Amino acid sequence: MQTPSFNELLDAGVHFGHLKRKWDPHMAPYIFMEKNGIHIIDLEKTIAKLEESAKAIKQIAKSGRKILFVATKKQAKDIVAERIKTINMPYVTERWPGGMLTNFPTIRKAVKKMATIDKMATDGTFENMSKRERLQVTRQRAKLEKNLGSIADMARQPAAIFVVDIMKEDIAVKEAHRLNITVFGMVDTNSDPREVDFPIPANDDAAKSITLIVDYIVAAVQEGLNERKMEKEKEAENKAKKAAEAKAKKEAAEVKAKEEAEAKKKENAEKNANETKDEPKDVKSEGKTDEDKKPKEPAKKVARKRKTPAKEK
Repeated sequence: MQTPSFNELLDAGVHFGHLKRKWDPHMAPYIFMEKNGIHIIDLEKTIAKLEESAKAIKQIAKSGRKILFVATKKQAKDIVAERIKTINMPYVTERWPGGMLTNFPTIRKAVKKMATIDKMATDGTFENMSKRERLQVTRQRAKLEKNLGSIADMARQPAAIFVVDIMKEDIAVKEAHRLNITVFGMVDTNSDPREVDFPIPANDDAAKSITLIVDYIVAAVQEGLNERKMEKEKEAENKAKKAAEAKAKKEAAEVKAKEEAEAKKKENAEKNANETKDEPKDVKSEGKTDEDKKPKEPAKKVARKRKTPAKEK
């Protein structure tokens, strides 16, 4: 993402402002001089503010939040629509629907209605409708597509909006302020830069000027998206690596536990074998019962009584 050079901004006519009588006094810090009744924008200030805005919008895109681009003026709508489609961000290039941000649930209902009509076309409901009813529904779908088609994927309010002409899109800017949504915008010499959080002093009427600024902002958003994608891939890779390491560690622990169990079993077997080998064997006692093995007590001598001859009567 290379910042446009001074000569590139000069060639694109970014420095041309409005007539002196149409200027806003708050734009004085960004005005270099006045020539032939026209204010000339200080391009050094433009480059500084452009880099600041690109850095901030890149961080928003990197965080995964949506940025809404608003450009309904004739010379900007086609440029914005063509560029923003490449980064898959919501944009409004037709009439700004009042309450699009402050009354977002109602806008979501309209988007759901458009999806319902699409479903009717595929499930055979159109075949049971009359030709007139089908034509009315088709026209309604086309109208919704024109006004809301670019924000069909915006499920919630955007984190920031980028406005090409804050004077023309004043309703969008006011709604964003009410909801504390960050506002980026191209401000010409007839605009009040205080209405924008990140003002970019530039000619917002010339197609070349709009193209140069929008291309740089789109490049910043794309860079933020790419960095987010790389971080996600790196995070997934680290997660897979940690899972593989944990699995390998678990397997190693199981193998070690198995080896220790086998070694302990073998050691116990050897110990039992050695104990059996060291016990003395009594050859005479083999084949005898426990009762036989007991030492016999010496036999007691019984004193015999001597018989005396019977006395003669």
